Amino acid sequence: MKKSQVLNFGEHLMIDGYQGSEEKLYKKSLILYFIKEVMKMLRMKQLSKIVIVKAPDNQKKDPGGWSGFVIINESHISIHTFPKRHFVTIDVYSCKNGMAKKKVEKFIKKTFDLGDIEVNFVKRGTKYPKYNL
Repeated sequence: MKKSQVLNFGEHLMIDGYQGSEEKLYKKSLILYFIKEVMKMLRMKQLSKIVIVKAPDNQKKDPGGWSGFVIINESHISIHTFPKRHFVTIDVYSCKNGMAKKKVEKFIKKTFDLGDIEVNFVKRGTKYPKYNL
């Protein structure tokens, strides 16, 4: 890497998915498949067991669904599904630079049959202390 290149600590892809398949958003095995495939797609190294728990309806804004999480060497992947609302929120945070955002977005949209997605992408640690490469 050239000294003139700016290096940020990491990249955080946040996707909110709308008009998804209620059946797919409620399928625990699909949540597990999704997490594993994103790790593989982005060449991430798994550090923790993948945890997927059923979140109950809180009788307010949250009608319940699945929450999944894995710690990776590069940071984490998390997903929260809301099948009754046809909605999903996903975070992919990596300390690697150059994430294949469009590839991940396309995979998410296809996996959960989403009609629309809202994408936020943040470069994290833009003032991260310089170090020798």
